[in-house]
Amino acid sequence: MNIVTVMKRKSFFLVVRRLVILVLAGLLIYYHSLILYHLYFGAGDIFNLYNGSAQGVLTPFENLQSALRAVIVVSLLLVIFGFRPALWVMWAGIAGLVATQYWAHFWMPVAFTEGRHALSYLKGFIFPTIITLMFPIRYAWKWPKQEG
Repeated sequence: MNIVTVMKRKSFFLVVRRLVILVLAGLLIYYHSLILYHLYFGAGDIFNLYNGSAQGVLTPFENLQSALRAVIVVSLLLVIFGFRPALWVMWAGIAGLVATQYWAHFWMPVAFTEGRHALSYLKGFIFPTIITLMFPIRYAWKWPKQEG
């Protein structure tokens, strides 16, 4: 169910839910796309996420995180258009990105881990949780009929 079909139904609550999805997904798409653009086409690692990316040579770790970011961007675009299975892909991409951040935090010397608490990476689950909860359900659950 995309924003156009929701607008045709004229349900205020559904419109608000779709707008929340649109805003949050848009912010995530912008953020991940901006990082990907600067890593591959722009000035390099301008956000100081990684070590040594400014020289234009990306490590396998940076390429893995970039692939996960690309998966997140594509899945969020599909979520905006109402494709329900894209939620699973979005969660897989974000879980993979958070897992690689923990990998870097405990076993790799990467710039974005300096001075961060280990639980700070869990913030990456806040927007996807809200997006998932706001996604419209196709079939409403009905109460069983009472006999008597």
